Amino acid sequence: MFRTTLAVTAAIAVALSIAGVALSRGSAAPVLSGTVGPGFTIMLKKSGKLAKTLKAGSYTFVINDKSNFHGYSLDGPHGFAKDFTKIPFVGRKTVVVKLKAGKYKYYCPNHESTMFAHFTVK
Repeated sequence: MFRTTLAVTAAIAVALSIAGVALSRGSAAPVLSGTVGPGFTIMLKKSGKLAKTLKAGSYTFVINDKSNFHGYSLDGPHGFAKDFTKIPFVGRKTVVVKLKAGKYKYYCPNHESTMFAHFTVK
């Protein structure tokens, strides 16, 4: 009797553990990887491809700033503005941002006229 109870308890614990992992993965915000520098380049990628069109919702922005004379900023609809990194920061920043429908521009504030790109959120 004790062995049966122990086996059933262990099976329930394993099933709950697997369900917990599966549910936690579904709620994580998708990752967007941004890079600025070391030269005069700026990018934003999702799953290794340039971000062009995204669905509205929360995203984890992982920004790698590789230069002390560049920064990484994001502007969007309705006055949205976020500075992920500022000059002279070099390193990695991770921030969760909720994106609403509209057109966004990411850019280096120090070189905005040449270092920028756009994506759309639907």
